[in-house]
Amino acid sequence: MKKIGLLGRIVIAIVLAVALGSLFRQVPEKFVHWFVETAATFNMLFGGFLNFVVPLIIIAFIAPGIAKLGKGSGKTLGLATGIAYISTIIAGIIAFFAASAILPGLIGSGSGDAVKDPSEALTGPFFELEMTPLMGVMTALILAFLFGIGMAAIGSKSLLSVFDELNVLIEKTISAVIIPLLPFHIFGIFLNMTFAGQVAKVLSVFAVVFVLIIILHLIMLLLQYTAAGALTHRNPFGLMKTMAPAYFTALGTQSSAATIPVTLRQARKTGASEKIVDFTVPLFATIHLSGSTITLTSCAIGVMLMNGMTVSFGGMIGFILMLGVTMIAAPGVPGGAVMAALGLLSSMLGFTEPMLALMIALYMAQDSFGTATNVTGDGALAIITDRFATGKAGAPSASGTKPA
Repeated sequence: MKKIGLLGRIVIAIVLAVALGSLFRQVPEKFVHWFVETAATFNMLFGGFLNFVVPLIIIAFIAPGIAKLGKGSGKTLGLATGIAYISTIIAGIIAFFAASAILPGLIGSGSGDAVKDPSEALTGPFFELEMTPLMGVMTALILAFLFGIGMAAIGSKSLLSVFDELNVLIEKTISAVIIPLLPFHIFGIFLNMTFAGQVAKVLSVFAVVFVLIIILHLIMLLLQYTAAGALTHRNPFGLMKTMAPAYFTALGTQSSAATIPVTLRQARKTGASEKIVDFTVPLFATIHLSGSTITLTSCAIGVMLMNGMTVSFGGMIGFILMLGVTMIAAPGVPGGAVMAALGLLSSMLGFTEPMLALMIALYMAQDSFGTATNVTGDGALAIITDRFATGKAGAPSASGTKPA
């Protein structure tokens, strides 16, 4: 029997939580007291562990990611990094304006009670256990920048190997502990919300945000390939058709890194120089996350509206700018980007534990589509980088995407 994937397990957890929560609302609380206390205890332990790990995730991902950007051709590296960051930020800004214009009318703002803390809905946990993080999120970010830039500047191999091993350790923690336990955590959150009568609004938000995100992904890809086509005098739709295999491969792998071989093969067919493609595609797989940024920005606004929080450009632009850096070298496991963003969501946007759980569930529901948008956009950015690095429009490709 084929193993059920993470998305399938999350869906099962939500369905079971809604069913049990609805049942528990029909019986006296004393008959379900032990069950709800167990769920609350697990949520307390998992949430505390997640908060403890977040600063370590930031350091383990960002420091070696920045250090490795120091390798390679200087000018091309700087150009490619700048293009990737600009694309990611533009994606976030587009998502902000679209979500803030569309979602308030569909979700409604100012409800204030859509997502309560589990302790307010159900009996509290059996006990309390405090897991204080080693440092705050901003401290972790500054430390990651300091070590990352420093290692790149001095070319430290020994220190980089330490951070690489830390990266492997934290990635293993995510893939072997956090990801497997996520469905149980989400089960507890949705059980609480159902028991408190909040779940109908939450599920309606899931549907609305999901549709909006897919549309924004397609718009972003169209913008990226229109820019690439305009610079190289090629048909943007022909270029997108050439990169389609990378898109559909990423839908299955849910990993930019795992899709690199296909992305490389298809990007070479667009007519961009092979040297530039071979250099930029692996780089973009770790630093270009336009699809993930659209998802995180849209989901964050949806969750904020549910909770009656104010959504403003001034408040979100800082989050978007930091998101473009924080997600550098997000792991190849499903949900790596949202794991890296948890610290920003709590420190910059004031998300509570239930809100973070909703963000994880929303993100996981379309993680494969965000990853597919990331890697498909890498092809457009490789073409743009090639145009500026070589000053040439490129040669006709074997796939028929010839200059106009």
